[in-house]
Amino acid sequence: MKKIPHTILVLLLVFGFSAAQNSTARRADEFHVGVILDLGSLVGKESQASISLAVEDFYSVHQNYTTKLAIHISDSTGNEVKAASAAIELLENYKVQAIIGPQKSSEAAFISKLGSIKQVPVVSFTATSPALTYNSMPYFVRATLNDSVQVNSIVSLIKAYGWREVVMIYDDTDYGRGILPHLVDALQQIDAHVPYRSVIPLSATSEYIKQELYKLIAMQTRVFIVHMSSTRASVIFTKAKEIGMMNKGFVWIITDGVANIIDSLSPSVIETMNGVIGIRFHVPKSQELDTSFLIRWNRMYQQSNPNKLQVNKLSIFGLWAYDTIWALAQAAEKVGVSGNNKRLQSSKNCTSLDALPVSTNGPELLNEIIQNKFIGLSGNFDLTNRQLPVSALQIINVVGGSCRHIGFWTLKNGLSRQLKQNGSEITGSDSLNPVIWPGESTEIPRGWEIPSSGIKLRVGVPSSAYPEFAKTSKDPFTNATRASGLSVDIFQEVVKRLPFALNYEYHAFDTIDATSSRSYTDFVYQVFLQRYDIVIGDITIIYNRSLYADFTIPYTESGVGMIVPVKEKVNNNMWTFLKPLSKGMFFGSTIIIIYTRVGVRLLEHLNSNEHLHGPFSLKQLGVSMLFSIFEDKDKLECFLSRTVLLVWKFVFLVLTSSYTASFASMLTVQQLSPTLNDIHELQKQGGYVGFHRGSYMEGLLVDDIGFERSKMRPYDTPDEFHAALSTGGVAALVLDVPYIKLFLAKYCKGYTMVGPIYKSAGFAFALPKRSPLLADMSRAIINITGGETIIRLEKKWIGQNSCQNEEKVDGSSSAITFGSFGGLFLLTGFVTTCSITVKWLMMNRYKKDQQKAVTKLDDPNNQRHGQQGENGHIQDEDGDQGNEENGDSNDIDNQATISAPRSPNTNGDLPGDCKQNNRETVTTHLGSQVIHRGISEVTETGRVDVAFNLSP
Repeated sequence: MKKIPHTILVLLLVFGFSAAQNSTARRADEFHVGVILDLGSLVGKESQASISLAVEDFYSVHQNYTTKLAIHISDSTGNEVKAASAAIELLENYKVQAIIGPQKSSEAAFISKLGSIKQVPVVSFTATSPALTYNSMPYFVRATLNDSVQVNSIVSLIKAYGWREVVMIYDDTDYGRGILPHLVDALQQIDAHVPYRSVIPLSATSEYIKQELYKLIAMQTRVFIVHMSSTRASVIFTKAKEIGMMNKGFVWIITDGVANIIDSLSPSVIETMNGVIGIRFHVPKSQELDTSFLIRWNRMYQQSNPNKLQVNKLSIFGLWAYDTIWALAQAAEKVGVSGNNKRLQSSKNCTSLDALPVSTNGPELLNEIIQNKFIGLSGNFDLTNRQLPVSALQIINVVGGSCRHIGFWTLKNGLSRQLKQNGSEITGSDSLNPVIWPGESTEIPRGWEIPSSGIKLRVGVPSSAYPEFAKTSKDPFTNATRASGLSVDIFQEVVKRLPFALNYEYHAFDTIDATSSRSYTDFVYQVFLQRYDIVIGDITIIYNRSLYADFTIPYTESGVGMIVPVKEKVNNNMWTFLKPLSKGMFFGSTIIIIYTRVGVRLLEHLNSNEHLHGPFSLKQLGVSMLFSIFEDKDKLECFLSRTVLLVWKFVFLVLTSSYTASFASMLTVQQLSPTLNDIHELQKQGGYVGFHRGSYMEGLLVDDIGFERSKMRPYDTPDEFHAALSTGGVAALVLDVPYIKLFLAKYCKGYTMVGPIYKSAGFAFALPKRSPLLADMSRAIINITGGETIIRLEKKWIGQNSCQNEEKVDGSSSAITFGSFGGLFLLTGFVTTCSITVKWLMMNRYKKDQQKAVTKLDDPNNQRHGQQGENGHIQDEDGDQGNEENGDSNDIDNQATISAPRSPNTNGDLPGDCKQNNRETVTTHLGSQVIHRGISEVTETGRVDVAFNLSP
């Protein structure tokens, strides 16, 4: 083998040295980043694998970058002190220029303040407490959502399903407490209430949690919101399953802290959560988030956790951790590695915070981080507002060990089944897919239940001054309180109509001073003091009582009235005889009388009644109207006239009978009128007024009406009211309308009610504020008061003492109106009109028939036929004979007599309705001669002889 020349060897050495120098120059600068996680938690393990895979993937894509993240991971073990110590160690030993994490909000609070002092950005993708703001911590960046974002989605769910009360179950940590004020405020806007808050301390054992759940199951509320870590939530649902709180009727809502990682929980824990609904961040489908990515991620996860099973679906926290590394790597490349991180002068081995270096490129790095925008695996990764924007939240339902999609919530559309739905916000439960509730029930839970632990509802009942409304007594054997009265019966009917069983027991309410004016107000106040669960009785709804109790809808009439004595009313009016008929009746009857009289007159005139002389005229009609309408029947020759008169007599008889009865009633029946008609009239007169002791009437009379207290007298019982009115102790009593009805049912003679003079809401039942029973009981009361039940109960308690009041109060009887006789007037008008019409038609027909008969006589053929007829003949007299008989041939030139058969109709040619006179005067032409006038007469042989005067 030949030796290599010395010159060539030197050249090779120089070339290799130069290549080594170029390779060193191309080596990327390390950008130190600290990571603080709880590596013992599920989120910490997933985040560690995601961070390592993100660094590997980023620099495999960006091989030409001059910087490279150097990740330094510290385990906080879920302890705030260790997390703070880890942060100081990272700043001290590795001079990190950014910190990712810490995992818990309480850890992030201190470390973010430290980062703000040292100008080191702190980026957390798990700290969601609303208390962490960049105003107090300018170098804190939240690569996740604020917990307050999900508040509106939770409230929308509660509103959609109509729940009015929820119980909060949360960790006693900054994370658990952070959401509470936001949730309470949002619930108040929809009139929902948080009656209890279950705070679980960090040191709570399984037995402690179990006892806390027993406390919750004894309450009425059945809607629970769980806001805590996944570890503690697993214990909650496991114990809830054991004691039966995952059965039908319960509602469990989990926040995103558990819902975001529910796919990573153990199958046994998910099995206990059947029926739970949750809110989690919606991850849009991405091509990068495919099976190959999950395989690579599981390989990285197995390296750190060799004893753990593979994960089928990566949680959103792992995706946020992955995207955070990409955002930080891009920002680091733009900023570069700082070479001016100087340590402050300090003594040897000094561990003071003041000795930690201040990053000179911290402000620039923070600015690059918050300006970085891209589409990552988690979706739109935009930290412009120092936290991720609100896109969409998904509502899930845990069923059979997996999650079902229920719907989405967005700021624009509210609740919806699918995204990108146009239109306004939808708040109803119909906008979501059906939910499988605990106990595998598809029926929407009511949200509350009466505890079945043997505790009975405490129903307070007063001893009313009116036992018909409420009365209590003691059972001599069981010493239990018994109650009776109208209010008690209505309450029992309400309980029967509730859609659930209600166990209750009566408690008698007794005040120290039974005559106190505040007794009923104090009675209602016992509900606020939680001594009673509900109070029933004759309780009026007034404003000051509604401040500390809620009322059902009223079950009695509303209003305040007066009871006043009545006095006899003497009628000395000389025009009393006009009162039985109203003005309309006077005018209407007058018109009908005139119309009927005109009709009868017209019918008789058309019939040529011989008793009516001269032509038809208004003067003759006016004179006839002064006489009685009852014409002599024999003088009316037309059948139609008699029919009209008969109908009118019937109407007139009914009218006069009614007038006589009404007028006699006015003169003979005792007429009474109230002594007072207005409360202010009594106030002006300075009279005394009585009221029910212990009611709100005292305040009403003084504050609203303005009565002097010296003019007011309280009484306790209806007997005292009666005595005061009868003796003149008071001029009037002011009571609620139900009391007035009861008083008048017992003392019905001599008193009457005036008013209502004031509006009131009526009697109702009082319950605690926001009681879940309120809506169901009000609906039951509507059902009772809208049917026959309330009538039956009032008749039982109020009508049993009623007496018949035969005295007529006020003395104003109702006058007879035209409308009450409209049918009779219509009848007589119709008959009259029809008669006139029929008569008119008959007359027209008769005239036409007469014209036809005369036309036939004018025909020569008809003349010859008449001469040859069996019963007819024409006789011609010569002039001489005529002169001999008449002695004057100049007066009558010619005379002709025509004999015609008589019609079988005895009334001539008319159809037989009216009897015509025996004579008819006609004028016609016969041949070439003019007939001036002819008189026809009916002979005994049934022939009609017509004599005509002829002129040449």
